Amino acid sequence: TTQKIMLMVVLALVPSIIAGTVFFGPRALFLVVFCAVVSMFTEFVCRKLMNKESTIADGSAMLTGVLLALNLPATLPLWQAAIGCIFAIAVVKQLFGGLGCNFANPAITGRIFLLLSVGSDMTSWVKPFYYLDAPALGLFETTGSQALDGLTGATPLASGDAGLMELFIGNVGGSIGETSALAILIGGIFLIAAKLIHPSTPAAYLGSLAALTFVQVLVTGGEMTEVLYALLSGGVMLGAFFMATDYVTSPMSNCG
Repeated sequence: TTQKIMLMVVLALVPSIIAGTVFFGPRALFLVVFCAVVSMFTEFVCRKLMNKESTIADGSAMLTGVLLALNLPATLPLWQAAIGCIFAIAVVKQLFGGLGCNFANPAITGRIFLLLSVGSDMTSWVKPFYYLDAPALGLFETTGSQALDGLTGATPLASGDAGLMELFIGNVGGSIGETSALAILIGGIFLIAAKLIHPSTPAAYLGSLAALTFVQVLVTGGEMTEVLYALLSGGVMLGAFFMATDYVTSPMSNCG
C-alpha cells in the first residue's frame, strides 16, 4: 500500500535523522518533527478546502516534511521552515492534483523555493556539535542569534577542506540530513533490499557525477580523490537515494 511504502521510506531516513541529531543537536530533531506536522496539517487543510477525501493517513505528506527538514540547516527559523512545507504541499503537490500528479519532488522544490526566498538563512551553517559550545541555545533559536556568530562555518562543498572520512561519517557542516553519507547509505541499502527502489536510479545519478568529475580531473590535472569528494559532499547522496527515486517523478524504465 501507499501508506506502507511511505512509512518504510521514513524508516529508511531514521539513520540520517539520528546522525543529524547527534551532529546538530535536539534543534535538528525538533525541526524534523515540526516540518512533518506542518506538512500533514497543510495537506489536511488543502483537502478540506477542495472538498476531497483526506489523504494525510497515506504518509506522503509526513515523508515530504521529513525530507524537506533534512534538506534544511538545523538553525533555520521555524516560520521559514513552515513556509517551505506549505509551498511543497499546497503548491507543488495539491494544486497539481495530489499524490501521483505532482510535476516535481515536493520536498526538493520546497528547498529550492526557500533557497530563492531566504538565501541568507538557507546558507548559514553551524559546525557539528555547536550545541555543546552553546548549551544555552534552545529549540527556538535561529541563525540571527548573537550566540551563533562564532559557531558558523562553510560547508565542505564550499570550503573544500574536509577529510574524506569526515565526509563519510558526517562530521561536517551542512543541512541536517545530507552530511552523513554512511547514514544515507544504510537507508538506501535498506530501500534496495526491501525492493522499494531500484538501484539503477541512484547508480545513474551518482555514476553521472563521478564520470563528469573524472573528466574534469583529467582536464585540470587534479587528484582522483576529487571524485570521491564530489560524491560525498553536499546533498548528492541524499538526492540520489531519496529524491531521484521518487515514484512520481522518476523514469519508468532502466533505460530512462
